[in-house]
Amino acid sequence: MKRIAIVQSNYIPWKGYFDLIAMVDEFVLFDDMQYTRRDWRNRNQIKTPQGVQWLTVPVIVKGKYTQKIKDTEIDGTDWAALHWKAFEQNYRRAPHYDEVAQWLAPLYQSPDLPANLSQLNRRLIEAVCAYLGIHTRITSSSDYTLADGKTERLADICVQAAADEYVSGPAARDYVDETVFAQRGVALRWFDYAGYPAYPQLWGEFTHGVTVLDLLFNCGKEAAGFMRYVKP
Repeated sequence: MKRIAIVQSNYIPWKGYFDLIAMVDEFVLFDDMQYTRRDWRNRNQIKTPQGVQWLTVPVIVKGKYTQKIKDTEIDGTDWAALHWKAFEQNYRRAPHYDEVAQWLAPLYQSPDLPANLSQLNRRLIEAVCAYLGIHTRITSSSDYTLADGKTERLADICVQAAADEYVSGPAARDYVDETVFAQRGVALRWFDYAGYPAYPQLWGEFTHGVTVLDLLFNCGKEAAGFMRYVKP
């Protein structure tokens, strides 16, 4: 059986995003979708002594809500040094900071930082997967022929990818037409993000919804023990 998930790329996503990647055989970055402001596409959260802090990659928005994620360009490179400084200031006391920084710092300090948001997100997602030992095949929606209709588009990607089961996040229940998958012989499974255990975390009250880097800095290779589908 081949399982597939289709999700927009996010900037340094939270641990649940990587659990979904680990659960499936192919993970499609759905960056043919419209770019949305104040969303997870170009920003995420870290923990600090002052509470949760947003880290945002500045992007160039042309027109009003018309451009696709894959066509969204990053505005300059100064943000990278600022983000790395934030990691250093807030996680240098974490037990596994040095280990994670060894492979993560070069991605932020590289002279050839991606100028495109989708490319940046994919580079960071693949780096985290490599560290966690996640070997799922990662592809892009642009590798497929896209049909009209929200559900039809997803279901047709599944058919083209020869997938038997589509795994979707729970938020999609509001718009996914389950009959479209059934008509194409593709099983639909809903992913459940509930029930994650707390892990050792700096700076006060525990918070689940921060970037996966918080988990990695604090737990290193033991991060898999606080996830469901990543094998320790």
